[in-house]
Order: sequence, then C-alpha cells, then structure tokens
Amino acid sequence: LFERNSTAGSFFMKYPRHRKLISINKRHTGKNNPEFNMRHDWNSLLTDDYSHLYKHYSKEFFPPADTMVSYLQDFTQKFKLNIQYNTSIVNVDKVKKKFFLTDKADNQYTCKYLIVATGIWVPNTPKLGSGNEFVVGYEDMSLDRDDYEGKTVLILGRGNSAFETADHIGGSTNLIHMMARSRVKLSWSTHYVGDLRAINNGLLDTYQLKSLDAVLEGPVSGLFLVKRNGKLWVDESAPQPQEDTDMDDESITDGEEDRDADKNVKDEDDDSSPAEDSPQEPLSDNFALREPYDIVLRCLGFKFDAMIFSNSCKPVMGKGRAGKYPVTKANYESSNVRHMYFAGTNTHYRDFRISSGAFVHGFRYTGRSLFRHMEWAHHGNLWPSNTVPITELIPAILMRINEMSGPYQMFGILVEVIALDLQSGTGTLFEEVPIDCIPHFYKCTGHKLDKFIVINLEYGKNFSGPANDVFNDMRATGEPTEADQSNFLHPVMYFYKQALDAMKSPRPLPKPDHLLHLVEDFLTTWDAPVSHILPLRRFLEEIIGTDLRQFYAETCFKYALTFSDVPKFCEQQYLQGQSVLLATPELIKPIVERGLGNDVFPHESIDQNPTT
Repeated sequence: LFERNSTAGSFFMKYPRHRKLISINKRHTGKNNPEFNMRHDWNSLLTDDYSHLYKHYSKEFFPPADTMVSYLQDFTQKFKLNIQYNTSIVNVDKVKKKFFLTDKADNQYTCKYLIVATGIWVPNTPKLGSGNEFVVGYEDMSLDRDDYEGKTVLILGRGNSAFETADHIGGSTNLIHMMARSRVKLSWSTHYVGDLRAINNGLLDTYQLKSLDAVLEGPVSGLFLVKRNGKLWVDESAPQPQEDTDMDDESITDGEEDRDADKNVKDEDDDSSPAEDSPQEPLSDNFALREPYDIVLRCLGFKFDAMIFSNSCKPVMGKGRAGKYPVTKANYESSNVRHMYFAGTNTHYRDFRISSGAFVHGFRYTGRSLFRHMEWAHHGNLWPSNTVPITELIPAILMRINEMSGPYQMFGILVEVIALDLQSGTGTLFEEVPIDCIPHFYKCTGHKLDKFIVINLEYGKNFSGPANDVFNDMRATGEPTEADQSNFLHPVMYFYKQALDAMKSPRPLPKPDHLLHLVEDFLTTWDAPVSHILPLRRFLEEIIGTDLRQFYAETCFKYALTFSDVPKFCEQQYLQGQSVLLATPELIKPIVERGLGNDVFPHESIDQNPTT
C-alpha cells in the first residue's frame, strides 16, 4: 500500500473543514447482533470479528473528524497493514501486462494488478468568466469566524460542504447568499446520503423564515465577478455562458463512458443556458445579486485525480454528473484498462445518486466484494457460500433480511442470491453480490446459476425525489396485500428459472418468473408470522412445488403412516430420507405405546430385530 502522506487517514486531518463528520455514530441499537448493528454504524471498517469499532472513539452522534484520524491510525497498527508512507505516486504507466508506478523521488515499482483507492480529493474549480482570483476555495478558506464578522458572503455550491460552511460562519455575517445551478436536494427526500443532510441545513431555516440569507439557482461556470471600491460585484451586463457545466457539491463533468450506467442518473437538474442565437434578456432593476459582496467562497466539491495516469492506462471517466468517477465494470475493474481495479469512493460510478458507495458505510462493502472477486479471479477461491436444505430456506432468508448490513447500506447495488438445486433439495446462499454481476455470475464468483432467487432491498418506485413529500400521511402501508405499494426500504425477491442474458443490463432487474414484495415494516424487522413469514413461505412453495411447513416429530410419523408422500421437512429432517419401516425397536416402542402405527408394528415386534 502506498500512501502519499505521513499517516493513514490524512484526508480527515483537513476535511471536512469545519471538523464535524456527517456519518452517524449510532453506538446503541438495543441489540447484540454485530451484523445488525453495522447497519447503523457508518464509520467502522469491516473486520472478521467486529473487534475494532468506531463507537469506542467518540460518543457523539456526529463525531469530530479528528477521531476518524485516530481510528484509522489505530486500525493500521492493530492489523499490521503493510503501508509505505510518504510515497506520492506521480505517474502510472502500463507496458504489455505490467504496471509501472513512479513516485515523486523517481523510485519505480511494478505490479500485474493495480488497485486505485486514491479517493476524490482534487477541488472542483470551474472557471468563471472573470474574477477567479477573487474566489476563495473551500480548501483554503479561513475557519476563524472573526474574519467573517459583519461581512456579506456569496457561496458558490449547493451541497453539504456549502451548507456546512454557511452554518459555521452564519452567526458572524451580515447575510449569506448561496448559488448553484440546481435546486436544493434534501437527503431525506431523495434517500441519497450525498444530498444535503439535515445537520447542515440551518441556512434553509433563515431563508424561508425571512432572515436575510437566501439561495438561488443560476449558472456558476462563466459567472463574471468584478472588484470595485474593495467590494465584489456580480456583473449582470457581462455575456452569460451558453452552457453551464458547473455541478453542485456532488459532481463535475469530464470524460467519456462505455456503458449505460449514466442512465441511472436522473437529469432533473438539466437547466442549461439558452442557445447562442437566443435573445439576451433585458437587464432587470431588481437583479437578485445586485448588491456587492465582501467574500465569495467556492464550495463545489472534489473530483478524481486522473493526471497521474499516462495515455497507456488512463481510465475512462463517466459523463455528465457522474463525470468525476472512473467508469468500472461489474467487478470494479476499469472499463478500459485490464487488471486496474478501483476501491473506496472511486467506485461510486456504479451507484452514483443511487446508494452509498461514495461513503465509508457503503464502500466498505464494495471493497469486500472486490476482494471476493479477486480471490476467485486470481487465486481460484470461490465466492463464499452457505448451502442449506430447502426446508431451512425460510429461517435462512429471515435471518439475512433481518441482519444483513451490506445490502441494507448498498440497497439496489449489493444483493443476496440463492441458487436452487431442486434435485438435491438444497439452496446455496451468496451474500453481498453486486447486482451487475448477476448476468456474469460465474466470472464474478466462480459459481454457476440456473434457477435462482435475488433478494434486493428497495424503496418504492416513486417515493424518492427532490420535490417529493416523503412525510405525507399516506407514506407507508402495513397491509401485506399492499406490499408492492411499500415506500420505505423493504425486501423484494425475484425468482428466475434460468440465468440472465449476459448482454443485457440487470438494472432494473428484468421481469422475473415470480416476484414477492415483503411489506415495509416500521421497525425494519420482517418477522411477523402473517405479514412476513406466511407470504415468504407461499412464495417459496410456489417455486419449489412442495410444502415447506415444519412439523413436530409426532405429526411427521402420522403423515408417514397415513400418506405415501410426507412433507419435505419430515423427509429431510426427521426421517432423513428413510422409510419408517426401517425403524429400530427403540424407535418403534414409543410409537406403539402412544397408539400410533398399531397396524404396521405389532406389539410382539417391539423386542425383535427391526423389520426390513
């Protein structure tokens, strides 16, 4: 592992600038299940024994950033990670099948497989029409509130760093105006954790409660700033940009792509300026930015550093709002550079504006998926699995949907897959499989699929969105017959009779042969006998074609003595595939004494050798 700086977690020594993380540190859930608890621990990294948890580093719900530095430093020491510090890789080249890495001291390293986990750390600095020299970047801004005392401030950006900044300096300023091309998107309505979090949205209060602060939409790239008499003015009369390539705090444009993942990115913010031949609107005497500013701050987020790659191995970048991320395949390998993989925030292209892959509580699981794939692809170790009898599928599924943390945090991206072997009467469970791997299951995992079930956690189709009222009084249902109308996160199960077409995208999953929604649950616990377990059992029975109920031993014997076929549970669990006529005297005696099987086992046979 090469680290550019002198310590692990150096990014968090500076960012976020105002020193409070927005990743929740929920130390108590009322449960002792460590896998379940990871659903609500957004900071801990994954270990085999859950022995290094973030809750021991801070009691605050939103911890100080310095505690993350301490946590990561202790993590590297505890697990003796082989990290070479103060090694800044400045060039990556590829010759034939080898990568050549050169550091700042001109040392060279070679490898066959390369994992890039450099993060998204280069500030996004779109060029203004004029006045770039007057703008102070988020990375350089003063944290001393006295420097903003009695000042009028314009913030360029609309994401968490912009609002975090506004909250930090708001008590000192005359007023704050915030400008970006798109409307404010609140994470509680979009269910995308990268959108504006409630902890940072204080300026929305002062805006809507008429306390001078305000937000407005408008192009940032190409904005004209001029300085007059020590003040900064937005020049309305200057030519305006013909196309706005500015993004909010979460994205930037650049590069190309090779697949349709960008179709997953909604384009509700596409509000480009008029075409060149459109008439210029007349100047307005109530232009919103007609008053001057003392300070203009740029808080437009970060982008991937692609400058270190030579043309021989420069990764293709996404388009549009996903343009700050490298394009990757289902296994997190670069789409155009073989054996170059990505980990951490760099993998967010595949779930941009869908799930949590840009954040610790998301990419810790995509990192584990990458590890499992590489174990198979390069070492021949199959993706871990657990095979159970068909009769044990219901408890196995219930356990997973009520504790699994990976698909819970990476909903819609990581799924559970159950391969069914009806001939042997077993089901094999695969955990945390990237949904895009399903059509390429063997290449990703080393296992083949025939009949299988996909378990995905989903929100309602039309529930999430920046303009949606997610607090309306019809927002949830508890009726099992309306499970397909569930809005909040709930399990959806897809059964397919054969493997999916490798040439088609699995997003959204194609129409299954059988589909089951388990109704959303206020406690996010799907264990109600009628509302959850009964629909699940009927779904599986329809697929497998057998009774999956479980029975007491006495009932199994009654069925065995009455019917030619017994339920699958009795066959697998109690009779273990044998006829009751093979019973031993010790087994026959209590049967006869209880009045069962008198016609089959005469009393005199109890003390004799077992019949055949």
